Amino acid sequence: MPFINLKVVGKLSNEQKKKIAESFSETLLKVAGKPKEATYLVIDEVNGENWAQGERFFG
Repeated sequence: MPFINLKVVGKLSNEQKKKIAESFSETLLKVAGKPKEATYLVIDEVNGENWAQGERFFG
């Protein structure tokens, strides 16, 4: 059972989330032979004020 935890800065629309889920599950089917219904995806939308790369804050 694949489990994916995707973190993104900002908000995504429901349509974007649906497309991401379809793409990730399709990739796991093609590459790893994992059935789509066995793939779980959690999308965490993180406020930019809580996101940094090194010393650079994105907020």
